[in-house]
Amino acid sequence: MTSSPTPTPFPPRSPRSHRLAALDAARLYLCTDARTEQGDLEAFLHAAYEGGVDIIQLRDKRLEAREEIAALGLLARIAAEHGRMFAVNDRADIALLVGADVFHVGQGDLTTAQARTVLGPEVVIGRSTHSLAQAREAAEDPGLDYFCVGPVWATPTKPGRPAVGLDLVADAAEIGNKPWFAIGGIDVERVGQVRAAGAERVVVVRAITQAARPRDAAAMLRNALVG
Repeated sequence: MTSSPTPTPFPPRSPRSHRLAALDAARLYLCTDARTEQGDLEAFLHAAYEGGVDIIQLRDKRLEAREEIAALGLLARIAAEHGRMFAVNDRADIALLVGADVFHVGQGDLTTAQARTVLGPEVVIGRSTHSLAQAREAAEDPGLDYFCVGPVWATPTKPGRPAVGLDLVADAAEIGNKPWFAIGGIDVERVGQVRAAGAERVVVVRAITQAARPRDAAAMLRNALVG
């Protein structure tokens, strides 16, 4: 008789109240792939959290489910070691399985009600928005905990998605009833512009994933956000 594989031991997660407090304090959110080409996912995740990243989302469409779950097991452990949060994109079943702190969806993904049906009340849920109407809808959705606005600048991580510009960032700042993040083409040189437009929080990808020293890149972004 063949024995079943041992389940991945995911660390226990914080209650919702702690997650919401961490979200409110968060300033720097990183999206990364599984670093398959570099082969340095564990070291990279430690470096990003040490540099000041508050939330790390693993987003890698190339991974099969088992590979994604294994990578998320590593992310969950490292996030717990640093006392930070981690996020799952799009897949509510995987988010439930790995005990994600944060679940993020796009405009065409699960509705908030559908996500809550799968994940329950404890998980922090966020949604991407690309217009003022979408941002207002997200802000008014009682089931959503945060939203993202962008892409502020065109970015190869979202091919074909037109830039929304800084005007939408300024408009989102006027809504102001829940945490929100600016996203899209943001790096340390542009942080000042999004801050001036009213954003207190940003999501980045290449500014850290393509940095020669990810810890230093994260620290510079953090300092630019809170300085």
